[in-house]
Parts: sequence; C-alpha cells; structure tokens
Amino acid sequence: MLNCKESTRLLSESQERKLSLSESMQLRLHLMMCKGCANFSAHMDFLRQACRSYLSRADKPDGE
Repeated sequence: MLNCKESTRLLSESQERKLSLSESMQLRLHLMMCKGCANFSAHMDFLRQACRSYLSRADKPDGE
C-alpha cells in the first residue's frame, strides 16, 4: 500500500512517463481512499490544462 508521499511522487512521475500496471493500480487504490491525494491529483490536472491553454494562446500572433 502506498503512502501519500509515494503517491504524490507517482502522480508527478506520471506526467513524464507511463506508469507500470502495478504502479497505476496502487495509485488508483490510494486515490480512492485518500481525499488529500485525490485533491492533489485534481489540482495537477487543472494546472496542466491551464499551462497547455496558455501556451496555445501564446503561440498565436496578436489579433487572432
């Protein structure tokens, strides 16, 4: 069973690489039981989407 520190590390690593089946299953189980880590995951998702949105707008020339 993962603790919160291990879960947040895996959430961060999942941004850079595909997690193994074992890591993914352990993380999902932990997120189902831990509201704090589930919130952290949701915040990471929001920040990733916000950054992507900002970058897509920054790439467009002015006036578009």
